[in-house]
Amino acid sequence: MRAAIALGSNLGDRLANLQNARDRILALDGTTGLIVQSAVYETSPVDCEPGARNFYNAVIEVGFEKSADAFLEELQKIEQALGRERNHERNVSRKIDLDLLYFGSERRDDVQLQLPHPRMTERKFVLQPLCDIAPDLRLPGQTKNVGELLAQLQDQGKITCLTENW
Repeated sequence: MRAAIALGSNLGDRLANLQNARDRILALDGTTGLIVQSAVYETSPVDCEPGARNFYNAVIEVGFEKSADAFLEELQKIEQALGRERNHERNVSRKIDLDLLYFGSERRDDVQLQLPHPRMTERKFVLQPLCDIAPDLRLPGQTKNVGELLAQLQDQGKITCLTENW
């Protein structure tokens, strides 16, 4: 199953945090296939505390042979290993944030997991890097592709491409 993960960081060495998380995802038991990764973008914080530092954001897509629940559990373990509290507050500064965006064509809406990610189509910091790797992708439940969804978004602050090779 192809799965996409949004990576974000605005504390510490932001690029190293993204690289470390990516490398840990690739090393997971069950991860298969070639990775596709977006560029890394520097983005303005959205709905964060006043004075929050800019984020570095990227999206990667990997194959995963186990369930979406198993993948989410592994992503949460990576977040914890990299210094994120398990019961963290929403929309605050963080060393690492890993969001499962989609898992094949699976649709879910339960307490633990919503697929596709319920707010991803409203977030330029997710859609821009996702558009790098899959502009023509139609997410489950959407009539427009990722490129069209990105084009219709209202301005959400500054977003700058930092590097394509990370």
